[in-house]
Amino acid sequence: MNGQWYDADAGPLVRPYAMTGGRTKPGPHGVRFDLIALVAVDPAAPDGAAESLLGPEHRALLGLCRSETQSVAELAADADLPVGVVRVLLGDLLEGGHVKVSRPVPPAQLPDERILREVIEGLRAL
Repeated sequence: MNGQWYDADAGPLVRPYAMTGGRTKPGPHGVRFDLIALVAVDPAAPDGAAESLLGPEHRALLGLCRSETQSVAELAADADLPVGVVRVLLGDLLEGGHVKVSRPVPPAQLPDERILREVIEGLRAL
């Protein structure tokens, strides 16, 4: 045994609670981010100087959102961070006006399947 706790290939180890300052819930407003909620950079976001005050994980999430709108699940996968951490970080970004979040449509507000089938049949009849 060589006495090392991890090998050199593991890279730096930062615990999730360190990235979120020990927080487990996003923002003071208790915002809840569904896995399929879509996140985009807010065009009216504060200038780049305000971004420089953010942590590296916050900036990484903003970078991922700049190229295209992404779901919370995609951000977690692309940033290689736990979903819980991403939710807390997104809460910070939302509160700071850096991102916009589009929540998924609740199932009760989706159109009835019968109506959709009738529309399809009507289109086929044309």
